[in-house]
Parts: sequence; structure tokens; C-alpha cells
Amino acid sequence: MSDKKRVYIFDTTLRDGEQSPGASMNTEEKIKIATQLQRLGVDIIEAGFAAASPGDFDAIRRICEVVDKSTVCSLARAVDKDIIQAGESLMEAKQKRIHTFIATSPIHMKYKLKMSPDEVVRRAVSAVKLAKTFTEDVEFSCEDAGRSEIEFLKEILDAVIEAGATTLNIPDTVGYRLPQEMGEMIRKLHAHVGQRAIISVHCHNDLGLAVANSLFSVMAGARQVECTINGLGERAGNAALEEVVMAMKTRADVFNGYETNINTKEIYPSSRLVSAITGIEPQPNKAIVGKNAFAHESGIHQDGILKCQETYEIMHAEDIGLEKNRLVLGKHSGRHAFKERIEELGFDLSPEDLQKAFERFKVLADKKKEIFDDDIRMLIASEITNIPQAFELVGLQIADCSSGVPSAAVTIRHDGEEITDAGIGDGTIDAIFKTIDRISGHHGLLKDYRVEAVSQGKDALAKVVVNVKFDDESSAVIGHGLSIDTMLASAKAYIGALNSYLSMLPSGCQIDNCEGV
Repeated sequence: MSDKKRVYIFDTTLRDGEQSPGASMNTEEKIKIATQLQRLGVDIIEAGFAAASPGDFDAIRRICEVVDKSTVCSLARAVDKDIIQAGESLMEAKQKRIHTFIATSPIHMKYKLKMSPDEVVRRAVSAVKLAKTFTEDVEFSCEDAGRSEIEFLKEILDAVIEAGATTLNIPDTVGYRLPQEMGEMIRKLHAHVGQRAIISVHCHNDLGLAVANSLFSVMAGARQVECTINGLGERAGNAALEEVVMAMKTRADVFNGYETNINTKEIYPSSRLVSAITGIEPQPNKAIVGKNAFAHESGIHQDGILKCQETYEIMHAEDIGLEKNRLVLGKHSGRHAFKERIEELGFDLSPEDLQKAFERFKVLADKKKEIFDDDIRMLIASEITNIPQAFELVGLQIADCSSGVPSAAVTIRHDGEEITDAGIGDGTIDAIFKTIDRISGHHGLLKDYRVEAVSQGKDALAKVVVNVKFDDESSAVIGHGLSIDTMLASAKAYIGALNSYLSMLPSGCQIDNCEGV
């Protein structure tokens, strides 16, 4: 594909996507997602906000060590210390980019920045020049460009191009613009900038228009789209990568030959991995990756599909890497067959991780008659969080009846010692969580609890995701649990959240106003 006919995909799942409430990820989880994004064919991976916390800095640094094809990017405010930290976090990247931003709308300049337009231009130019000392690849964003004045945008873009910016991002930060308006803005800016730099767009979904605005922008001259897997992001989220890419692929007739470098068969595996790690599932009717996206219940539709698939499907499930659930392995399957299957599913495990996954698979195979691809995906994804296991669940016994008091007896291993305690609660799960609190000495406040079946059948694996705030800390942590037994999965999820909380102590210091574009 010629670069002249290329639309670059800039994925910000690890930065803007992580700002979804409850979607925080640890470093190991971010590395797994970054590796999958590279396999997906993402051109630029925004790995985080280096100045936000020591954890973000370390995650970017470690992602640079494993990503060798995609460009790794760090966000930075137009502030010297942010840019310096971004540059230092990217030192080991094979290809690196610094993405710096400042607000350009009248409302932001007056009330948030308390700066004049001239001061904003000077700050932007200074930021780009400093970023250029770390890398030639510098992106500049006009935060809240959707509500900025077009003449001021032209002025500041001219200035940062002169300073060395190579990509110019026009974010609709609050999701305010309609598609025609966004397209017209990009058309004017593209005509003004010409070939001096690439025009990018970063659209938020507050009015449900992020994907439409992104596509109109591409047709108007934008050559980079900033998006996230499953549309994750602050408030209502960002433009969904899978929707942007598949719209361009399916309607290639209206995009004048422009294509992305995305391997679409990795879309579904990417969606499942992000869902498993963040605990945020796409709604069933979500375009492209929702579980109903290729389902047909209407008799008329079913009849049409059987006669000709194109009657009711404009793309094929196979195009995004989705296959019908099928029995692939069983308790008599060997390690070699298991290794081949997980490689087909897109996982690249070390020998140690492969052995752990195989052992868990054999345990599951003894309990579950049919094992589906989604079972295997979840089994492996549940093992990727390399958080120190300060507390480990050893045993669980519960008792409940319609007229009795729910109770739970829990055994936990801590510092090599097994501790058993029992307690009662308003329900079985409440009893389990209260007992774990008493054993661990840490009090948890449950903010969210979700359970769903991983695949199908009465013996389907239960995946439990909890969001818990421990010891009155301001931020909550996520825990995941997986088991055929929902109560056991719940206990595992709660202890997983506890271990995650303990691994972050002492917590890194967060900076203000780091939400970005």
C-alpha cells in the first residue's frame, strides 16, 4: 500500500481508553494489549501519559522494549516537565512519538488556562521545539478544536509546523460537532496545511457521532484517525477502531482507495482481550464486535442468509477473526495440540506461561464437557496479570437457604500460612467478601459486580468482575475471577482486586488536568 493512499490508525486504548471509569490496567496488562495492538497492525500506539504517575512512565518504558513495528507514543501537556518525562520514557522505543497538546477554544483558554491566544501559541511552539529534541516525530493537538475558531486554528497550526510538528491533531474533545461540520472543518484545515503535515482527528462520542465524525474527516482529507478498541474512553468514549476500520473496508467505494494497515482478522481477538482485562464488555448490539452483531433471529432474515449470505450481512464474521464456537479440545488433548490452538487464537506465550495455561486447561477439561475457543481465550487472559499474590484463595465453603442465614467459610494463604475464618452476610457473596475482609485486615467497599457466562451450556465458565474501593482509598481497583462455580469465581475476583490494591501501595502521585484530548 502506498503511503499516499494510507490512513494511519492511532490507537489510544492504553491512554484515553484507560480513563474510562473502572478501566485502569496494570503494567503487565498494558504490555499484553500493546503486543496485540501491534499484531492488529496499529500504526501508532499511545502507550500512556508519562507524567501522570510512575506507573504510567514505567508502562510506557516497558512497552517500548517489546513493540518493534508500531510507533510508541506518550502524551504530554505543553509543559516542559511533561515533555521531558515523555521523552525519557520513550528512550528505548524503536520508533517513537511525543504527542503534546494545549487547549485552543475560547472557553478553555479563558476559564481553564487563563491565557491569551498569543500566550497559547507561544506555549505550543515552545512545547513542540522541546519535543523535537527527543524525536523527529512530534504530534501537536489543539484540545477542544471542535469549539475553536477556525482562523485561530490556522494560526497556531502554522506556528507549530514551523516549530517542527509533523502531525496535527484536531480533536472534538467533547463530542460536540456533527459529521458535516467536522468534515467541513477538516476540509478547510487540510486545504490550508496542504502537504506540510498530516491532519489527524480524535473524536469523542458524547452525541454518538464519534465514528461518523471520523469517517467524514477522512473523506475531507484527514490521514490519521485516533480511536480505541471497543470505543473505550472518557464519558461516552472515543471512536471505535473496529467500526472505523470496517466501515472503510466495507465501503471502499466511497473512500477513494484509502486503506488502513489493520489486519481485520485480529479485530475480534483484540476486542476480547481488552474486554477481559478491563472487565468492560461491549453491549450485545455493539457494531462489529457485539455478540449479536452477526446473529439472526428473524425467520425472514434466517431464510435470506441461508439462501445468500449477502442478503442480510454486508461483511463476514470471518473478516474480523470471529468463528462459530466449536469444540476444539478435550481432557485427552495433549500439550502440543493445546499450543497449536492457542497460537491460532493469537496468543504467544512463554514456555512457563504455556505450561501454567495447559495445567489450568487440564483441570477445566476434567470438569467441563465441552471447551470452546472463548473458554480458552478467557483461561489465558485470566493468567496475564502478574500481580504479586499477597493473598491466595485455598478453600471456600458456603451455606444458604431460603429461610436461613447465608454464611461462608474461607481459607486464604498469606505469607506461607493458611488462615481460615467464617462469617455471615446479607447474601452468600456478601458473606464471602466480609470474611475475606476480616482475614486480610483490609475493608473493601464493593462499587460494581458483574457476572456472565464465557461460552454456552449449563457448565459454562462464569467470569466475575468486581470493582472495589479498599481502606477508604479514593480510587477503586478491578478484580477478575474465573470458575465454573460462580461463588468461587466471585471470591477469586475479590481477592484479585485486593492483591491489585496492595501491589499499588504506596500509590503514585497523580497530576491534575491530565485528561488530555
